[in-house]
Amino acid sequence: MTSTTDDAAKTAEGPQAGQRPTASAGAATPSTEPPQPPGQDGKLTLAEILEMLAGGRLPLRFTAYDGSSAGPPDAPLGIELTSPRGTTYLATARGDLGLARAYIAGDLEIHGVHPGDPYELLKALADELVFRMPPPRAMARIVRSIGVEHLRPIAPPPQEVPPRWRRVAEGLRHSKARDAEAIHYHYDVSNTFYEWVLGPSMTYTCACYPRPDASLDEAQENKYRLVFEKLRLKPGDRLLDVGCGWGGMVRYAARRGVRALGVTLSQEQTTWAQRAIADEGLADLAEVRFGDYRDIREGGFDAVSSIGLLEHIGVRNYPSYFRFLQSRLRIGGLLLNHCITRPDNTSRPSTRGFIDRYVFPDGELTGSGRIITEAQDVGLEVLHEENLRPHYALTLRDWCANLVAHWDEAVAEVGLPTAKVWGLYMAGSRLAFETGGIQLHQVLAVRRDDRGAAVDLPLRPWWTP
Repeated sequence: MTSTTDDAAKTAEGPQAGQRPTASAGAATPSTEPPQPPGQDGKLTLAEILEMLAGGRLPLRFTAYDGSSAGPPDAPLGIELTSPRGTTYLATARGDLGLARAYIAGDLEIHGVHPGDPYELLKALADELVFRMPPPRAMARIVRSIGVEHLRPIAPPPQEVPPRWRRVAEGLRHSKARDAEAIHYHYDVSNTFYEWVLGPSMTYTCACYPRPDASLDEAQENKYRLVFEKLRLKPGDRLLDVGCGWGGMVRYAARRGVRALGVTLSQEQTTWAQRAIADEGLADLAEVRFGDYRDIREGGFDAVSSIGLLEHIGVRNYPSYFRFLQSRLRIGGLLLNHCITRPDNTSRPSTRGFIDRYVFPDGELTGSGRIITEAQDVGLEVLHEENLRPHYALTLRDWCANLVAHWDEAVAEVGLPTAKVWGLYMAGSRLAFETGGIQLHQVLAVRRDDRGAAVDLPLRPWWTP
């Protein structure tokens, strides 16, 4: 979820890394549960297999095309496996990727929740469903019951991008060409679709809720206000907004007399933002360009904002990223970096599974400590940082509500499989932000003079929280 990710969610690491949009299979905890009695042909039914893997504890109703069922008969939530192809997807891809493939292809149906917001079902799975690896003899029996024909991988749904090792045709990871392709995949879905999901603000990054009952639009306006104040912008200043999305920050600043330049790798975003700038009569102060932020030649900006871009940069490129942004600032200029993070600084940065293959190809997340370290190591002085994690959960809640409200139009615009991807991704990301699997940090830094001397700034934070 970002301006060219955000956050992610964009995504937030997502929907991002560190999150489980669905319950993860394959936990290697041995089970002592005795196997269920076999069917008349000596094979286990699909429901019996699931009960063995779940240790007999299912938080919802499961039904399958072989006529078997498991779980509480009166459960308000349910999953239905409708075809043998779904069994193959589940058996040949670990964890959330197999579940996502079956669901997006239509071989796994959900009951008791709307596909635009399956949050309650995902929460039940995450809270109560724990898969356990059966003993070897029981596992062999499960394999015989499934059948070898379901253990051979088949083509995934067409919405899935290839694995990372096969994306080399698009260039090295985080080269300009490959970054452009990744941004195109996620952001050039349909501006109309994004208008329904994001609402009038057309802002695909974490909002900042002034009150729990604030509307999404009010919270997004408040987020831009917070960034604007942290950057100490005033009429006549110059702002560079990298990864500017649909130009929300650019237009917010221009309305207040700031000359703002935004850049995005999404052609769809560029077209929409340029039209919005013209419609608001802001062309004298606001500009949005289609291109890579690394191609910006102007310098001497009073401030740089990066709202949801860092998730797309790649951790190994952080030094060059911060060095470049610093070079665009005047001495004493301020940088605000807003992005999705992991809750630690040691986890593998690359996203995997559903998020990487269906939402944010090549996305990478790391902890706020790593981000601060990299900014400091190029000479920036970090002044402040804060975690807006609960705000992203609320943002995703409201995006899902918008998708539900416009479900029929969204399906007509982008197709049922893509609409299902978005519902699954946003609901799963909401759960991950609620539980702390991913976070959202804002880091404020300043470019010191060539001698490293402090610049003239107030002694304490100067913005309204």
